[in-house]
Amino acid sequence: MCGLAGFIGGDMSVAEGVAVAMADAIAHRGPDSSGVWVERESGCALAHRRLSIVDLTAAGHQPMLSDGGRFAMVFNGEIYNHLALREALGDRAWRGHSDTETLLAGFEAWGVEQTVLRTVGMFAIALFDRRERILHLVRDRVGEKPLYYAWSGDTFLFGSELKALQQHPAFVGEVDRGSLALLMRHGYVPAPYSIWQGVRKLPPGTVLSMSFADGSRAARDAVPHAYWSLQETIRTGRERPFTGDEREAVDRLESALLESVRLQNVADVPLGAFLSGGIDSSAIVALMQQVSSRPVKTFTIGFDDARHDEAPHARAVARHLGTEHHEHYLTQADVLAAIPGLPAIYDEPFADASQIPTSLVCAAARRHVTVALSGDGGDELFGGYSRHLFGATVGDRVVMAPRSLRGAMGAAMKMIPASVYDGINTSLGSMLPQRLRINHAGEKMARVARVLAASGPEALYSDIVSKWEDPSALVIDGWEPPTPVNTPGDAFKVLSVGHLMMALDTATYLPDDVLVKVDRAAMATSLETRVPLLDHRVIELAWSMPLTMKISGGISKRVLRSLLYRHVPRELIERPKQGFAVPLDRWLREGLRDWAESLLDPSLLSQQGYLRSALVRERWNEHLSGKRDWQNCLWNVLMFQAWLQTQHH
Repeated sequence: MCGLAGFIGGDMSVAEGVAVAMADAIAHRGPDSSGVWVERESGCALAHRRLSIVDLTAAGHQPMLSDGGRFAMVFNGEIYNHLALREALGDRAWRGHSDTETLLAGFEAWGVEQTVLRTVGMFAIALFDRRERILHLVRDRVGEKPLYYAWSGDTFLFGSELKALQQHPAFVGEVDRGSLALLMRHGYVPAPYSIWQGVRKLPPGTVLSMSFADGSRAARDAVPHAYWSLQETIRTGRERPFTGDEREAVDRLESALLESVRLQNVADVPLGAFLSGGIDSSAIVALMQQVSSRPVKTFTIGFDDARHDEAPHARAVARHLGTEHHEHYLTQADVLAAIPGLPAIYDEPFADASQIPTSLVCAAARRHVTVALSGDGGDELFGGYSRHLFGATVGDRVVMAPRSLRGAMGAAMKMIPASVYDGINTSLGSMLPQRLRINHAGEKMARVARVLAASGPEALYSDIVSKWEDPSALVIDGWEPPTPVNTPGDAFKVLSVGHLMMALDTATYLPDDVLVKVDRAAMATSLETRVPLLDHRVIELAWSMPLTMKISGGISKRVLRSLLYRHVPRELIERPKQGFAVPLDRWLREGLRDWAESLLDPSLLSQQGYLRSALVRERWNEHLSGKRDWQNCLWNVLMFQAWLQTQHH
């Protein structure tokens, strides 16, 4: 795991110093060594920061040139099957045993796209073909590793994080109001957009090949090309569905996940796993323990507030599996103290409040290991969110019902305060089975009321996930550019509502929220994270399975649960889904109130000119009074405001 940066064009007399500055800005991604390669004739500079995971010797140092000298490369990530690729490349004299060297040999032998298609891994790659003067930027299939790029005048910039691009003297930063509107809706800026005008994220599963042979004109016209597509994976899964029974599906999934875990369990440094005690992380740890000859190191964050503490559940699973378990308990003061540092960690405004415990569990794990496996991806692939359950059970019927009837029902539900729903849920909770109990019932019922009036399945999804229902009314001169949510692809349109929600989550929420959250939190502490559930072969298998194998009878993630119950007793797992929740609504009224008040000051908002202060203040006052719980939309605004402050220093 590493950080990369570079540029083509501009004043090459200062190129080396600029490249060093770009790399140093992301030193946290690679504290073990750094390197720069500059070729003045071609105008290309590559910079790298290294976190040594495989081949700790100088033979793994980057930037790296291919044997014949044609290619220069910087690379962030891990190629898990690189030893198999070496076998396929045949006998040759290898300098070391790094996957960087393997990739370069593959590019020489097979070309860029064929090499990438053969890989199993997570990666962001910048490859410069010195002979043809072509720069190739490549990103892994699901988007585990970040890669930004931009034109600034005649200079093309790229890097793992925005702060690397900002070190180049040609960089001009102006907030993109379309991206800001998307941030207010989703809590993150979806790819290919970034918070800065003209700066793009390379979409997952794509290659951007730019020819500089005749100046920059052809390079400017280049667009990313998909070598792997979620839409195609979904289409193939529908055309060639899994035909076995549920037991055979569990067998296939266990085999695929075991192979993924076995490949990702390889490192030349200490390795462990996050364990929340939920289905996904418990399944990964169970399989890790199966392929490991010693107890797996597992890590859990605990809270002093029992309502948000999953540590006892994780402890029980760890005890059953026999792991070497580490708990790190946090007080409210610990958590509140971490919040001011979030904008620097996340690099562009990012507003998923579970970023707080995520960054703290990464810091705790880094004291013991350099690599940690996580259970991310299980919800998106196997239907773990309440919106998937809602979509699979009643979504199709809701969409088919007359819109006038749905609108009337929604209006009636909106008249009942959220506190009433919470009260009913609390009083009935003890009488209901675990799987039917609802966390945050009032908030979820208010959302159900809103979605009843949705015009169609995509609008239904958008209403469910939106933090601000109308961001363009909040953002001055705001508008929303196209995304998979507001402009879905053809492969998504034929899906049932349950599967559509899972597809949209996999296309947007997974790469742009979940994976960003974990990558930035982990890399801030120089920890590499790996995600076995996102092996592309597991994804392809999951999308070949019918929805009933994932959600049926009111139970989510059926096939993944069945796999887990082969290793962990059911009673250790069965409980309501909690997620990495924090009591943000209360904190905003208490410990975070002064901090929030300063960021939401009306004169400050008016002076900045990005957000309509009257609308923000109305929701802030309603939240403080307890009349409404506006924690999610307020957190979006607060994270933007806190980020904006860091840009002015």
